[in-house]
Amino acid sequence: MKLYSWILSFSVGLLLLTGCKKDENPNVDPDPDPPAEGISGAVSGIWTKGNTYIITGHLEIPEGKSLTIEEGVKVVMSDSVVAPEIIIRGSLYCLGTAANPVLFTVPDEWKTEDHLFGNLWGGMVSAPSSREVLLQHTIMEYGGTATTEESPSVKAGLYKAQAGKHLPALYYGNVNGKFVVVNSIIRNFYDDALYVEGGKTIIANSIFYAIGAPADDAINLKSGVLADVAFNLMHSPNTSGLKLSNEGERTPQLYVIGYNNTIINGGWRRPSIKGGSIWVEKGVHADLYNNLLVNNRFGIKRDKGNPEDIRSKFYNTFYYGYNQQAVDQFQPGDEIVAGVDDVIGTLAGENDPEFVNYPLDTDMYNADFDLNWDFHLKATSPALDKGITNFERHFADGIEVNGEVYRSPEPAVYSGAYGTE
Repeated sequence: MKLYSWILSFSVGLLLLTGCKKDENPNVDPDPDPPAEGISGAVSGIWTKGNTYIITGHLEIPEGKSLTIEEGVKVVMSDSVVAPEIIIRGSLYCLGTAANPVLFTVPDEWKTEDHLFGNLWGGMVSAPSSREVLLQHTIMEYGGTATTEESPSVKAGLYKAQAGKHLPALYYGNVNGKFVVVNSIIRNFYDDALYVEGGKTIIANSIFYAIGAPADDAINLKSGVLADVAFNLMHSPNTSGLKLSNEGERTPQLYVIGYNNTIINGGWRRPSIKGGSIWVEKGVHADLYNNLLVNNRFGIKRDKGNPEDIRSKFYNTFYYGYNQQAVDQFQPGDEIVAGVDDVIGTLAGENDPEFVNYPLDTDMYNADFDLNWDFHLKATSPALDKGITNFERHFADGIEVNGEVYRSPEPAVYSGAYGTE
């Protein structure tokens, strides 16, 4: 998997995350290792390195407890009738490595073309009591089933708490909590990848693809969140790569600093017209810098009837459209945000970002993902020097999670998630 290896190597090179490990971790429970198969119900403690765990029912991490999943662990959701959900009332720590990621998946024989958007197990749903959730070098795939009246998330009043609602890959909702997703991949999900309604949040150096069937977004952030979102690749999200809304009016106001993200082919698969790359609405405070938007349905788009906070900043967005429709639809106007020092042409094919290996004429409705694609920039790319670095981010000094400090990455002078190889 060429793409996976180079994105992880890139993130190490940036020194995205520097750790200050404590001698003891009070969040890890001493519970014994569970059996390797037939797992359901309450879980906590440590799932040990390299093991495979077969899940046959809903899981719950109790309040005040934690589940730590070590590198190389494979978690197989093997009951298509139950479609397991993972309810997080305590804390979850997925501690994969570049060489040995944690994997949440389904049996291999279920991974057919009919299930490009998963829909084969539920997702992870946090409760307001969840203190910390960490995905580090973690892959999640093939989930997003619809809830029923018997779903634990519905019974507990979590997420949207309605039967018939498809679950995101991961919902987090504690305004006093901590939520970190780094160096991870979320793919083949029916609904949103990440839906966040609270907490100090870092989402960085991760990859999202084959997200959303009839609607939905890669990263969906609401009020109650302070977030740094940086160096992520989002390919063909159904609606938007980033959906940013202060909906719910929780404290704090949603304040997102989003920079050096690459979003490609967003918005085309949604039957109704809404977003297409980045969507801002309902008083969100959004500061966006150095993002690379390629072949999306629209440029950065606002709800003109309920727009973003006037303090928001939009700088140095680099636009490319293979066809004229895409180019016309990222031109600034009442609904399309005009940024400062954007790179924005008026003709199809103008401002080619010069990816190392990605056909820019790839069908805009295509949600398949080729692991041989390489979104680094060639040495001749015009996007290599169009970014800025003189802006603040929320968590330059870090968030302490699971006894370790995770820092949002320093911005780069190039546009998008990747510079040269």
